[in-house]
Amino acid sequence: MSKVELFAAIRRESRAGMSGRATATKYRVSRHTVSDALASAWPRERKPLPPRPSVLDRFKPVIDDILRTDLDAPRKQRYTAKRIYDRLLDEHGMHGVSYQVVRGYVAERKPKVRAEAGRGPVNVFLPQTHRPGDEAEVDFGEVVINLRGEPVTCMLFSLRLSFSGKAVHRSVDRTNGVSDLGLAA
Repeated sequence: MSKVELFAAIRRESRAGMSGRATATKYRVSRHTVSDALASAWPRERKPLPPRPSVLDRFKPVIDDILRTDLDAPRKQRYTAKRIYDRLLDEHGMHGVSYQVVRGYVAERKPKVRAEAGRGPVNVFLPQTHRPGDEAEVDFGEVVINLRGEPVTCMLFSLRLSFSGKAVHRSVDRTNGVSDLGLAA
């Protein structure tokens, strides 16, 4: 049972006249949880856990310095995560830290270091907004279908409304003059 379902059940029991203590016993929860369920239909959000210390914490300033010096280096001479890992092993006596941990930290920090230096990627995303009835996309082309066991080339009309995303498709058989659009061939 999810917490939302539990809260709904506790609220139903309360409306039926069951006491808070009896409800807590029935659902095996604390009376504090029962009072929370009666106060709000939605459970509180969980508190985020504090960040755990990592064995890499001692070396993070060194990695950040390497990434900062890489900003001015030519592209082919920049440090890869593997070269940073090897340098930490050789020059700084790092032991007990795996390459994957270093690689993950480098992948996370590299864009942030670039952004801090003012060299981050340019935000080029432009959200599209469409008003109802304002825009539609239309296409018309040939399509081959299997009609009564024979391949038949038809014209396909396709319309998509930009606001709702609803689409309309109509086909026209030009050889026989059959149309579901009401058009004559």
